[in-house]
Amino acid sequence: MKFPGMSLAARGLVSTTAIAVAALAAAPLAAQDAAAQEEASDDQGIVVTSLRRSETLQDTPAAVTAFDSQAIQNAGIERPADFIALTPNVNLVETQNAGNAFVIIRGITQNRNSEPSVAVIVDGVQQVNPAQFNQDLFDIEQIEVLKGPQGGLYGRNAIGGAIIITTKPATDEFAGNVTAGVDNGFGYFLRGGISGPIAENVKFRIAGSYYNTDGFIQNTFLNDEADPVEDFSLRGNLVIEATDKLTFDLRGSVNQLRTQGLYYNIVGDVNTVADVEVNNPGQNDRDIYNIALKVEYAGDNAVLTSVSSYDTVKEVLTGDAFDFKPIPDSFFFNLFEFLFGAGNGFDLNQSQYLNVKAFSQEVRLASPEDGRALNWMVGGYMIDTTRFISTGNMIDTGQGVFPVFRSPSTNPINPQFSYLADGQENFAWALFANAGYEFSPQFRADASLRYDRDRRRQTTLTPQAFLPNVPGVPQAVSGEVRTVTFDDWQPKLTLTYEPTPDLTIYGGYSRGFRSGGFNQTGVGAEAVNNGIVGVGDIFNSETADTFEIGAKAQLGPVRLAGAAYTTKSENSYFFVFLAQSSTQNLGNIPETRINGFELEATAEILPDLDINAAIGVTDSEINAFADPSVIGNEAPQISRYTFNLGAQYAGPISDSVDGLLRIDYRRIGKTWWEPFNTTVRQPVDLVDVRAGVTLGNGVSITAFAQNLFDETYNAEFSPGGFVFRARPARYGFEVGYKF
Repeated sequence: MKFPGMSLAARGLVSTTAIAVAALAAAPLAAQDAAAQEEASDDQGIVVTSLRRSETLQDTPAAVTAFDSQAIQNAGIERPADFIALTPNVNLVETQNAGNAFVIIRGITQNRNSEPSVAVIVDGVQQVNPAQFNQDLFDIEQIEVLKGPQGGLYGRNAIGGAIIITTKPATDEFAGNVTAGVDNGFGYFLRGGISGPIAENVKFRIAGSYYNTDGFIQNTFLNDEADPVEDFSLRGNLVIEATDKLTFDLRGSVNQLRTQGLYYNIVGDVNTVADVEVNNPGQNDRDIYNIALKVEYAGDNAVLTSVSSYDTVKEVLTGDAFDFKPIPDSFFFNLFEFLFGAGNGFDLNQSQYLNVKAFSQEVRLASPEDGRALNWMVGGYMIDTTRFISTGNMIDTGQGVFPVFRSPSTNPINPQFSYLADGQENFAWALFANAGYEFSPQFRADASLRYDRDRRRQTTLTPQAFLPNVPGVPQAVSGEVRTVTFDDWQPKLTLTYEPTPDLTIYGGYSRGFRSGGFNQTGVGAEAVNNGIVGVGDIFNSETADTFEIGAKAQLGPVRLAGAAYTTKSENSYFFVFLAQSSTQNLGNIPETRINGFELEATAEILPDLDINAAIGVTDSEINAFADPSVIGNEAPQISRYTFNLGAQYAGPISDSVDGLLRIDYRRIGKTWWEPFNTTVRQPVDLVDVRAGVTLGNGVSITAFAQNLFDETYNAEFSPGGFVFRARPARYGFEVGYKF
């Protein structure tokens, strides 16, 4: 089997995986007797809805990793990083400011100010801003991670895949849960939910979470922790079953986060872990509000669904600026002392402000789930977004750093040094359709098509005096309005063959699309001034064309899954930070080839004792770039592989007590961070453990440790040597109660 554009090594990689998939497919046919097949058929695993229809994980023709409520509890999944760490070929890059946590799925990356690499759907409502993703997970029923482009099903930003999160539903009887705990950051947390009826055919659910910790990373200059957190979330849900066919589902949520930020280190190598030494603790305040209404009418021949959502995100970020050192030790202070003499040095701090408001509407008409041979869906989507962002440096006089919002600072103890501000009005719409037909109990075909059109309008709100003026580059003008439109088609075709209930073989083609956008006005000039190629005031839209083959099989108590894929990405992103203006900017890589595979296995080796193993491999190569020396390099932010190994006992230890003992090991392979490949992070090994008991009265007591062996590493690297130190070991215990 050959794929276009693949290197010999990559072809060998995919061919090897294809052989493994074939062997995986043949195993049940060769080794299972009729009795074993019947036993396996009775237990096909979690029911998922990733493909907009309910079916078992075994029968779903896609690479899906799913966690039901019991798995979420046993694994201690509290944040997105927790379930991503258990998913092969998926990584999360956590950064200092809460609004930026980048999901990388099969080499499709994400960066600051970019659209997400994955569509995140919470209770049928798509998150519209990437700053919404990195929140506490509480009162969750199920999580599904769907890999590969899913534009026809989930549309906007599903270029790398989709994450479907289902919270616990409102119930007809009163029920609830509560968990409280402490950790070694001198922190404590409380989370839970309660649900029940209000009136006939009216029910509610309210859930919340609160976490407060002093932090884990020491700021040696201030002799205090650099990463304290106070995080509050509340979610409410009201369900009205107006008739047996018409349902209204109203949801609202709020998240308020208070922490610190911009405690970077500047090092030459991502493997160097240094002490934090900033003189400004700074702030990172983020507020997220959402209200959504889902209306569903289930007719005899079709189901009509309307989803309306309004979201706001505000984030204020302040702290030290380059080079993140105390004033007497900082680069700029010593440079100016050298150039202009003693007494003339000064340092810089910085402030960033983000304010986003978005209204989205989706309407879809679908066939009912009644076992018909033909299922279908058609629909439309629109989103209107208003976005303001300002960034800038101020002169650090040693009296603290103060936030700057929509205009330059006039504070005499924190005077403005540089400032950029832009307003954006973005309107996007899409039409989509998909259909699946079961030609026979063994053979099925699914096809989808989506058209996206995204118009973006940016207004330069920077006062003229602060706009950069670089010889040879057109001067930006305050008040200037620029408009650009991005659009593309997203087709997808999947063929499925299921010769027995315990074997599913699938393959197909899909295209993903992600809109481009604007960097802040003037950064193109600054990039030229700093000799940086590939960065301008506009970054282009990205497309990803993927071919994939896969198989799933069950051999007695053993479940196996494998998939191999090749992707051609055009205009993927890379990140550049320009210290002169404290701006976060995106550049494009014109063409990248990504090849990879995943293999997963789970088995119940003894009653209530399970083991699991998974490997995901990603091989990337830059095929086109403005700087020819970059061609042939690894694409940025992509880890060469992920490897997972785990074991869990969850079962009775006496007549009235159940026990839990779980250990998870994950190895993240070499990771490159920028297209120039100047540094690579060496593999990282992480171990998490949980142990506890559940009593007959519904009380559970659990001890936990994350990063048990206190692996020291940097979670992020940015061009210029900026690194963000990962959190060290966190451990504690919690007590839960269900009623």
